Amino acid sequence: MLLLWAAIFFVIAIVAALFGFTGISKGAMGIARFLFFVFVVIFIVLLILGLAAST
Repeated sequence: MLLLWAAIFFVIAIVAALFGFTGISKGAMGIARFLFFVFVVIFIVLLILGLAAST
């Protein structure tokens, strides 16, 4: 779900950049980047926990 929100904010940032709204574009891109990194951290933690539980 987080990856979906990151993708949505990325698309908003691209559309805003095309129309020249650089402030909105920067804000949406920052949110998308943050959500993507949160997703990556959660994925890595769950991957490590899954590997530890299987041994």
